[in-house]
Amino acid sequence: MKTLFTTILLLLVSLSAYCQTDSLGTDDQTYRILQNDGTEILGKILKEDPRELLILTTDGREIIVPQYVVKKIEALSSTDFNVQGAFIGEDKFASRYFLTTNGLNIKKGEHYVQWNLFGPDMQFAVTDNIGVGAMTSWVGIPIIGTIKYSKEIADNTQVAVGALVGFGSWAAPDIGGALPYATLSFGNRTRNIALTAGYGAIFFDGPAEGRALASVAGMAKISSKVSFVFDSFILLPGGERQVYDYYADRSYTERRPGFAVLVPGLRWHRSEGSAFQFGFAGIISDGDALPVPIPMVQWFKSL
Repeated sequence: MKTLFTTILLLLVSLSAYCQTDSLGTDDQTYRILQNDGTEILGKILKEDPRELLILTTDGREIIVPQYVVKKIEALSSTDFNVQGAFIGEDKFASRYFLTTNGLNIKKGEHYVQWNLFGPDMQFAVTDNIGVGAMTSWVGIPIIGTIKYSKEIADNTQVAVGALVGFGSWAAPDIGGALPYATLSFGNRTRNIALTAGYGAIFFDGPAEGRALASVAGMAKISSKVSFVFDSFILLPGGERQVYDYYADRSYTERRPGFAVLVPGLRWHRSEGSAFQFGFAGIISDGDALPVPIPMVQWFKSL
């Protein structure tokens, strides 16, 4: 009887082990395991307990990773890989270009600051759909507040409405401006394109000045470390108007031509939550194209 009991027990243990081993291969989900030192591992999680992870990496190795060195575990999708099957991952700052934004939201808790040569631009996710921010120059002129509401309306299609409102702060407190806008974008956090339209107005001691604005922008992550970014800022023509020159005591017709700023560039993802991007701007006005000799340089950092 004792021998029979031992045999049955051994069979049950073997069957249990077999079932557990068989179940390991049923999850085809690929994960990105980010460690505290910035090292990342791609693969399937074969086994997980409070002490460690058993991972089958994408190159066929089985490795054990202690839980205490794991910072984050992310489930990956097909959009995280290029057509050759190489991992590229999402762009953590995919909702921003150089000058404009798109319909993608800032994920809740993933606040960031964008350092520019002229000053900082800080953005905060209040909810999964609402983001607020503030930007200024190094001398505090002007001070501009931002707000954006984003919503996904279909697969890989998003809309956003928002506004920038600011004033001249301590140097010109009586001058202010507002720029409400709406954006339609297509894509995801790996590659996207955005169409934006808005109306910018400046308020001062006198009649307000306003003009319609537009933008076409996009980005594509071409490797795990590099994204291509294109941005534009288009000021539409304002037509003609009559202006009276008090000094010359005469009236004349003033043209208000449009112009466009085009900025292609690259974004280098230095580490998790940190990126550096640079580009060279060009201005098109009245049929003439003029390069801007100073590059546009920006740093992104998660807060």
